[in-house]
Amino acid sequence: MNPAKVYFTDFHTVAFGDGLPTKLKKLIHAAGIDTIDMDGKFVAIKMHFGELGNISYLRPNYARAVVDVVKELGGKPFLTDCNTMYPGSRKNALEHLECAWQNGFTPLTVGCPILIGDGLKGTDDVSVPVEGGEYVKEAKIGRAVMDADVFISLTHFKGHEMTGFGGAIKNIGMGCGSRAGKKEQHSSGKPHIKPEKCRGCKKCQKECANEGLEFDEASKKMTVNQTNCVGCGRCLGACNFDAIAFDNDAAVELLNRRMAEYTKAVVDGRPCFHISLVVDVSPNCDCHGENDVPILPNIGMFASFDPLALDQACADACLAAEPMPGSQLAKHLSEPGFCDHHDHFKNSTPESEWKSCLEHAEKIGLGTRKYELIKL
Repeated sequence: MNPAKVYFTDFHTVAFGDGLPTKLKKLIHAAGIDTIDMDGKFVAIKMHFGELGNISYLRPNYARAVVDVVKELGGKPFLTDCNTMYPGSRKNALEHLECAWQNGFTPLTVGCPILIGDGLKGTDDVSVPVEGGEYVKEAKIGRAVMDADVFISLTHFKGHEMTGFGGAIKNIGMGCGSRAGKKEQHSSGKPHIKPEKCRGCKKCQKECANEGLEFDEASKKMTVNQTNCVGCGRCLGACNFDAIAFDNDAAVELLNRRMAEYTKAVVDGRPCFHISLVVDVSPNCDCHGENDVPILPNIGMFASFDPLALDQACADACLAAEPMPGSQLAKHLSEPGFCDHHDHFKNSTPESEWKSCLEHAEKIGLGTRKYELIKL
C-alpha cells in the first residue's frame, strides 16, 4: 500500500491574520475534503463533547469550522457521539445533550443539530459486519452514525489511561459503539483488588456502572464481583493507590484490536474524512470529569482520508516533542528508579499500551501506518 497523505498545520497565527478556525478550514480544504460529494447528503461529524468538569475537550469553534465547510459543499451536517457505559453526565441522551450544551455545543454555536448516535438509553444500534474481523464479527454501532451518508471524525488527540492515547481510531471505534458495543470492546480481562493497598475510599465504586465493585464492611476493603464486572477499566483510573490491577495482561491489547475492528465497521463502504487536533494533550481521556496539566505542548492540526495514518502521524509528532514541565509525564521521568520506556504515552501511564491497536488496524485493512506528511 502506498503511503497515505497526512496534512498538517501548526497553531501559530499572526496579528490581524487568520484565526485557528480559519486555519482549520484551509487545512481540510487542502487535504481534499472538497472531493467528497456531500450535496444533499447527511454528514455525521463524530466528536467528544467532554465530560462536565473537564475543560480540555475541543472547543466548539473547531466544530463550527468543519460544519461551515460541510455546508459550503452542500451537505447536511450534524454533530454526534454515543452514550457512555459508566456513570457521569453522558450516560443517556438527555443528560448527554445537557452536558454538550453546558460545554458550549448548541445548534446556535456549532451551526447544526446535535444527535446522540445510539438514542435515549444507548440501545438504538445497528449490527454492522466487520470485514476481516478476528475478534468482532458484527459491531454494534449507534444507528444515527450508520444512517449518515458521509462520516467525518473530529478528534481531540490526547493521552489515555488504558490505550496510551485517544486518537481517531478510539474516537471512531469506541465512540461510535452503542452501550452494548462499548461493553463488547471492553469484555476481555477483569480487575482484582490488592487488599494491602486498598484504602477503602470507594472512589473506584463511584465509577462502576455495572455493580462490579462491592465494599466489604467487615474488612473495609473493595472487592470485585466477577459476574457483574465488564472489564471497562474505569476503576483503574479512579484508584490513586495502585490497588487495582487487571487479571488478563492482554486485556488492553484485546481492547485495542476490537476498537480497530469497530472503527473499520464504521468507515467501510462510504466516504470518510478524518481530522485530529493535538492540543491540550491531557494524560487521560476527556471522559474524565477533570483534566490534568498537559503532558506535551500544543503541536498542531492534522487531516487525512486514512484514520490509521493520521493516528501514526499524530503519535510520531507527540513522541518527538518535549514533555511539559510539571506534568504527570515529567514527574514520572524525574522519579528515582523510574523505567524509561522511551515512549511518552507509556511513560505517562505505564499500564497503557497503544501499538497493538495500530498494528491490528493495518492488518485488517483499515489503512496504512506509512504516511507522507504535507506541511502547510
